[in-house]
Amino acid sequence: MAEPDPDRERPWKVTVSKHAFADRWLRVRTDVVSSPNGRILSPCHVVETPDWVDVIALTGELNVVLVEQYRHGVRQTRTEFPAGTVEVGEEPLAAIRRELLEETGYASDDWHLLGSAPVNPLLQNNRIHCFLALNARLIARQTLDEGELIYTRELPMAEFIDRVESGAIELSALQLADLWLLQSRLRFGMPTAP
Repeated sequence: MAEPDPDRERPWKVTVSKHAFADRWLRVRTDVVSSPNGRILSPCHVVETPDWVDVIALTGELNVVLVEQYRHGVRQTRTEFPAGTVEVGEEPLAAIRRELLEETGYASDDWHLLGSAPVNPLLQNNRIHCFLALNARLIARQTLDEGELIYTRELPMAEFIDRVESGAIELSALQLADLWLLQSRLRFGMPTAP
């Protein structure tokens, strides 16, 4: 058995920190970091963004509510779960309720937190909060932000899973994790309320 490393429990120290870029969506910070054993790591870049939320919204008929929108990073229109960012002072549940209504016109009174985790701890400081909304129903028109062009559709959950498994719908890694969380919660008991 290996000897315990005394440096493992000592904190890392940021000796220099400056922002190289900032706008309303993200900030890029560059740090110089000193490890517990005295090694200097530079540059250490961090993308600072608000927390994210997304939802697997299921209707009473077990159709999943999906959005389709252009994603410039991959230059494609993608099929996704409704999602968005948490505004300053906003709770994640309030944020995803707002985002679901704005993006799709759907609402739900039956919400469950599937999980929360860091998005990419190597480069980002934010978390994603994944929710399940049951008995989602269309109650309003979309109220999209300027520049948003989002199409909403429903697919039966079984058909949606078949399309994901066949590759006809390619979800992001984070949204694939949502499906895993849902499957895990259903296997071991219903999700808890947020």
